[in-house]
Amino acid sequence: MHRDTQHDTTPPDQEIDTHASRAELEGDPKWRVTLPVMWVAQVSSIMGFSFVMPFIPFFVRELGVSEKAVPLWAGLTGTGAGIAMSIMGPIWGWIADRYGRKPMVMRAMFGGGIVLALMGMVRNVYQLLLLRIIQGSITGTVPASVALVSSVVPKHRLGFSLGVMQMAVFTGGSIGPYVGGIIADHYGYRIPFGVTGALLLFGGVLVLFGARERFVRPEPREQGEAPPLRVIFGTPGIPILLMLYLVMNLSGSFVMPIFPLLVEQIVGKPQQAASETGMLLAITGVAGAVAAASVGRWSDRFGHKRTLVLCTTIAALLCFPHYLAQTVPQLFFLRILFGLGVGGMIPAMNAMVASVVPRTNIAQAYGFTTTASALGWAIGPALGGWVASALGYRVPFIIMGTLLLLVTLLQRRGLPSLAIDRDETQT
Repeated sequence: MHRDTQHDTTPPDQEIDTHASRAELEGDPKWRVTLPVMWVAQVSSIMGFSFVMPFIPFFVRELGVSEKAVPLWAGLTGTGAGIAMSIMGPIWGWIADRYGRKPMVMRAMFGGGIVLALMGMVRNVYQLLLLRIIQGSITGTVPASVALVSSVVPKHRLGFSLGVMQMAVFTGGSIGPYVGGIIADHYGYRIPFGVTGALLLFGGVLVLFGARERFVRPEPREQGEAPPLRVIFGTPGIPILLMLYLVMNLSGSFVMPIFPLLVEQIVGKPQQAASETGMLLAITGVAGAVAAASVGRWSDRFGHKRTLVLCTTIAALLCFPHYLAQTVPQLFFLRILFGLGVGGMIPAMNAMVASVVPRTNIAQAYGFTTTASALGWAIGPALGGWVASALGYRVPFIIMGTLLLLVTLLQRRGLPSLAIDRDETQT
């Protein structure tokens, strides 16, 4: 059948572009299957990763590190993983855009499961640091999962879907520390690493058999066509967003190595410190999960930038009262409110990236957000550990709040072109 030129004058190349745009808007037909599978897998993997968070400083102490050097070494283990992840993030993203996002999720989960299980067998802090570096090199379940979900869901459901995925992060992050802290208090610091490995392997199996991705390998780049890096960094607002990822994660990781030590100081009973820390991290995760699920849908309607600024402001203002907290109930209340603020920040930023970057480059774009985030996570723990060693366990919370307030100013002044309004998100 010949083309009726009187009724259809659309050039073939323009027709292809129209179909591609429609595919980006409508997403993969099986996204409703993939999203819940990825949610469960992400809960499992984050639960595993966070299983050991309440007692990393105590495990470092058990490996023979002096008391004064514990915050520094606890920070260095986080820094090593962050630097490795920042280097490998764009590389894994480049591979994902060419060979599929699903294999990259499985790589992160299966690889992480093996490495974390091995951490329970280390005999000194140097072995732990080495395995943390390897962990940073081969893991990254969050950006890999976000890239997969972003590539299959309809564009007008990005805020909701990425909010659901962030809810998985907070849900796993709320269950893992609490259970991991209890197990550590009763059975020692090595057993939880084995449980962590099993949880990550379970998540990988779920993705292998349950997630669906209709991946089509992109055609070779034609002569004169902009390379992926130019496409990504030429997208308005992406450079400032990457800066925001870095500063936001630096401020968040600044207090992580010393938070368990602050709890131990307040509790006054070292044998209960891991479980109390786990409980406080758990309630933060629950509050964050609630916020992520509701804020993601809200941001689809009222704008991702507006949501981001509001949530960051709330989180920043709630950092300062941590300096004054004297009891666990006071920390409990503060962590709930802080979790509500933090819960909406990352889904809004991820949705902004997915809304402006072409889906053929989405995994590599998230690879660069991983680099920025990981650099923040790399700098934060070491810097926070040094500040805590010199000034005590409370001052880092003041610095964290100040950094988040600076982030709020960057968001308000640096992202005008990325404010996604209701009409755009429902196109």
